[in-house]
This record gives sequence, structure tokens and C-alpha cells, in this order.
Amino acid sequence: MKHFLDLANCTTAELQDLMELALRLKAEWRGGGNAAILHGKTLGMVFQKPSLRTRVSFEMGMKQLGGSAIMLGPNEIGLGVRESVPDVARVLSSYVHGIMARVYDHADVVTMARHSRVPVINGLSDDYHPCQALADMLTVREQFGALNGLKLAFVGDGNNVAASVALACAHFGMTFSIATPEGYEMKAHIREQAQAVAARNGTIIEMHTRPQLAVAAADVVYTDTWVSMGQEAEAGERASEFHAFQVNADLLRAAKPTAVVMHCLPAHRGDEITDEMMDGPRSRVFEQAENRMHLQKAILARLLA
Repeated sequence: MKHFLDLANCTTAELQDLMELALRLKAEWRGGGNAAILHGKTLGMVFQKPSLRTRVSFEMGMKQLGGSAIMLGPNEIGLGVRESVPDVARVLSSYVHGIMARVYDHADVVTMARHSRVPVINGLSDDYHPCQALADMLTVREQFGALNGLKLAFVGDGNNVAASVALACAHFGMTFSIATPEGYEMKAHIREQAQAVAARNGTIIEMHTRPQLAVAAADVVYTDTWVSMGQEAEAGERASEFHAFQVNADLLRAAKPTAVVMHCLPAHRGDEITDEMMDGPRSRVFEQAENRMHLQKAILARLLA
């Protein structure tokens, strides 16, 4: 694995290896600290979008493994505007040992990887959020002990998070059942990718327009914001289209009694999810947030160590 850009182009064995390594690194960290396997290594972090979890989890992950990180915000680079993406990749990769990029256009992170001397990690793009999805799988693994045979229901927008969670479920033997309003489905090429991975692993991808059908007998009920970054002008229209897709106590009754609730954050409480679900005993939202750091340490270890 040279880069980490999306889950469609990873093998199931590679992702299983990252999962096992993340579990070991997390246990090691809780047992007193991680070995400094990235001593002397620096991660360059390129941001086009604001960030809490991505920025802090990668920076702390590097520090805990003995390395360091440099944040480069949109005003410092002007990716694709002040400088071309290939030029940024060539220059930055001559300074650092790895690049993490949080961008709008997925093509930009692909182009960066093509022209970089060092590994490139997709910290988020408009098409995919692979680091989030693998951290989610780590959270589910810790909750249930295994992933194979579980059902995850995603309720809301067929966005980049839904795309990567679908691919992760397909790799790990989980049924992925999504409910979106008509017109807000996952992109066609991503559906095809997920179906192809699912076919190889004997897993199921279901698509619905009624949340109750998606959530029926689910082990995990997952949601995300209805309005992603760059879609702010659509907020009013989306609120109207998605009002029946809120994760609340009524919807959760359709899932298994042991089901847990997940959200990748930031959450718009009272819209896609209620306070009762976010803060209740079945919420695993903040465990997800912590696991971003541990899973990403596994990615950093494999690519940079």
C-alpha cells in the first residue's frame, strides 16, 4: 500500500491488517504510550476545509508515534489556485515524509498522490472519507467483538461518509443498508464500487427511500449531517427533504434492542439526530471520534515507518 486514498482500491487483507494494528496501537497507548516508531518523521497536512477531528487526531497520532506534523491551511497554499496541485505535491513531498490532504475535489488528492515522492493520505474529499469509515469499523469491532454478519443502517445523505462506510462494510462482511430521500443517493460509480467489493466478499448492499426499512433489525444505526461543507446554499431545501430521516427514539425501535448509534460529527442536533440519541447510553459517537486517532496511527505506521 503506497497511498491511502479510498477503500475501493485497498484489498480486504490490507484493511484487516490496519484494523489489527490499530487495536494493538490503542492498547499500547492506553498501557503507557506508543513506541516512537516515527521518530524523525514529519507529516504535512494540507487543508482546504475546516477541521477538528482530522487535524487534531493526525497531529496527535504523529506525536504519539514520535513524529511531528505541520498544518498548512487554505490561505497558505491555495491548492490549485495559487499553485497547481502537481507543483504543491512535488515541493511538499521534498520536505516531509508523508502528506495528508483534506480537500473538496477527490481528483486533487489523486493528482497529489501521482506527483508525490511520499505517501499521500486522503483526510477527506467530496467523494470519500476512508479514515472515518475505518475508525467506525474499529468502533463497531470493539462494541460487538467482530464485524462479519452485522448489519449497519445509514440514514440520510448518500455523501462521502456513506460511500466509505458502504465500502468498509463490504470489505468486512457487514450488510450495509442505506435510506436516502430520492435524488440524494450515493453516486453511481461509488455504488458500483461497493457492489463489486460486496460481491467478492459475499456481503449485501441495500438501498431504500424509507428509513424504517433500512433500520429494520440493524446492529448499528448511523447518520451524518444533511448539509455538507460546500452545500450551505441548499440547507433550506435539504431540511425539507430530510425531515423524515432523523435518527430518534422512534426510528431506533426498528433496530435490534442491542443496536448502537453512530455519527461522524459535527452533528446538527435536532436535525439529523436528537440529543437523546447523541448523549444516550446507546451512543458510540464519541468513541468514534477517539478512534480516528488510533486508526490513523495504524495508517501512518504502515505508510511512514
